[in-house]
Amino acid sequence: MDEGSDDRHELALRASNEGVWDWDLGTGEIDYTGRVREFLGYGPEEMPHLFRDMEFVHPDDRAELERVLEGVLREDGEILLACEPRFRAASGEWRWLRLRGMVVRGDEGAVTRIAGSVIDISKRKVAEEALEEERHLMRLLIDNVPLNVYFKDLESRFTLVNESQVRFFGEENAEEMVGKTDHDFMEPERADRLREDEMKIIESGEPIFGFVEPVAISDHEEAWFIASKMPLRDLQGNIQGTFGVSNNVTELVTTQRTLAAVASKLQERNGEIEEELSLARQVQQALLPREYPTIPPGVAAGESRVRMAHRYLPISGLAGDFLEVYQLSDTQVGLFICDVMGHGVRSAVIVSMLRGLAERAVVYGEEPARFLTELNHGLSRILSKANVTMFATAAFMVADFGRGVLRFSSAGHPAGIMTGPGGTRRMEIGKGGPGPALGLFGGAKYGSQVVPLAEVERVLLFTDGIFEVENTEQEAFGEQRLVEVVDGLADKGIEELLDGVLERVRAFAGSGKFDDDVCLVGMEVVR
Repeated sequence: MDEGSDDRHELALRASNEGVWDWDLGTGEIDYTGRVREFLGYGPEEMPHLFRDMEFVHPDDRAELERVLEGVLREDGEILLACEPRFRAASGEWRWLRLRGMVVRGDEGAVTRIAGSVIDISKRKVAEEALEEERHLMRLLIDNVPLNVYFKDLESRFTLVNESQVRFFGEENAEEMVGKTDHDFMEPERADRLREDEMKIIESGEPIFGFVEPVAISDHEEAWFIASKMPLRDLQGNIQGTFGVSNNVTELVTTQRTLAAVASKLQERNGEIEEELSLARQVQQALLPREYPTIPPGVAAGESRVRMAHRYLPISGLAGDFLEVYQLSDTQVGLFICDVMGHGVRSAVIVSMLRGLAERAVVYGEEPARFLTELNHGLSRILSKANVTMFATAAFMVADFGRGVLRFSSAGHPAGIMTGPGGTRRMEIGKGGPGPALGLFGGAKYGSQVVPLAEVERVLLFTDGIFEVENTEQEAFGEQRLVEVVDGLADKGIEELLDGVLERVRAFAGSGKFDDDVCLVGMEVVR
């Protein structure tokens, strides 16, 4: 294969987010492409043997992986290897990997080599588990709510009923009711009326809500029920039958009074909560920078040696992203950007903690690594006492005009993008890479990178919401594309740069909306 084909092959693998492995059973050596190591976060020397180092395989998946290996390693075994075990990543978390391989055998049938591909399917597995849990919870809910719930097909035959409905009709289990109709349980006249109602719903597509009906069944006293019936539609919107819920309202007056009192309390409490959330939103917005530091301090923005700007786009009322700017000295300014996991009240609480911790840690602001170390120590201590698992990625950058350098440190946060005489590139985080996210390990250490200010014209720091945006084909915008966009706007001022980045990303997404909070902060060095 020529060099051009190799390049295309590599590009195809990158586009499919797959890695490749090649296991020589004669030597025992196994080779991986860099993408495989990226999935687990190991360096070339640390990368485990996926099929031999079973201590890296999740205990629940080892037996299955060994069974698959045994099946292909037999002389008359399978020619295809396929399994989806979990492996321990360098971070300690378990990652689901889909392994596919083709077996090569010698003349006598013994396996000499297995080569194949790897793809990280952790997100898919998590989604599948969440879906299965959702189904379980839904069934649990249906069977335990104090309501009769049923589903019927176009012929008014029961296809699914909950336990309450089964007990009401005096059946042993739900399976005995499947395929039967109301005519099997009540007098013909009443069953005919119910069938007429269901035919109207099927023909019109209109539901019937909240009607009160008497229900009399053999060997049962008459009871009054309030019922709602709706058309049952498939994913394409076609009506496949009906479904409904009903509730015994014999003591309707008492129930109504109780519900009215509860509803009033809920409305009152919801109003209080909304008022509190509104105040929290106002506080978050008020804490954003309104003025930026200048070098030297006190001069007009147009006369400063450094110019700053930011853009802050929360997707909900309370965001997990935030930023701070600091006048550290007459010759130094600091930029701090942070992304707390999740959204809503929990994230907002962590944001408030980090703001307070940052106010105390800013005394170490001239040393970005020390600043992040102090933040991590404080947050880890608080979360440990509260027995809460949360984390935040963060980056801190100091522009030191006195010494003519830019210092940068990261806690699991994406590297910034820098433009200068040498072009546009991502900032180097250091040999050890970014340190762990804040709040995970109390004793974590952070390194820093130093860049001469002479090489810097503009720097852009950002949270992952800006590059994780997907287009209509579920393709992520990506950090490399972000670098290219910044490079194309390298001749623009800092305000135009930020607006240009947002414009390009929105155009890529098509919808113009973001799936996560977005925070951008830029700095321009004025010559």
